[in-house]
Amino acid sequence: MPVSSVPTAPADLAPFIDHTMLRPDATPADVARLCDEARAHAFKAVCVNPIFIPQVAERLAGSKVVPCAVICFPFGADPTAIKAHAAEWVVRHGAREVDMVIPIGLLKAGEAAAVRDDIAAVKRACGDALLKVIIETSLLTDDEKVLACRLSQEAGADFVKTSTGFAGGGATAGDVALMRRTVGDAMGVKASGGVRTTEDARRMIAAGASRVGASASVAIVGG
Repeated sequence: MPVSSVPTAPADLAPFIDHTMLRPDATPADVARLCDEARAHAFKAVCVNPIFIPQVAERLAGSKVVPCAVICFPFGADPTAIKAHAAEWVVRHGAREVDMVIPIGLLKAGEAAAVRDDIAAVKRACGDALLKVIIETSLLTDDEKVLACRLSQEAGADFVKTSTGFAGGGATAGDVALMRRTVGDAMGVKASGGVRTTEDARRMIAAGASRVGASASVAIVGG
């Protein structure tokens, strides 16, 4: 997935954006509005918690906006079998992209094979759906970030993603650049967490992001 040039017009950022709502108090009405905004602005995807995927898939039917679900979010600490089942469930109910969180504690303990196997099992469960792997950069050293990216690549994932936004830190241009250098052009890189302005989004794309996750998407494309 080659690095894209940085759009100059704010509206041209829309195809990079996963319009996101992961608040625990989100309601079906909030999710309906999210989908309608995504259709109106031609965002790339709508990203929600699993319970809302059937609604999102129905609401986005006939559009080019992609339904996306997070699974085992935000800690990634569920057993692999649970993660794989969650991935299979959201795909069966309409998700075309799945964002998972790695087992962060296992990575930090040096259990590389367990992390790789965890990602690979979820990828198999995704079938034809695209898999993004959240490595939670704010909790990792640079060496651990590189390792997480390499394990994701070895496991067959399609993207690596910076953050959940729930761990006290978010995307930085430095982390995005490090992740892009590690995976090259073979994978996507998603910047997520704290991307709130047009300039934030441009900075992430300039650093190597091919996708940006944001809840402030409408403000971003409005300049």
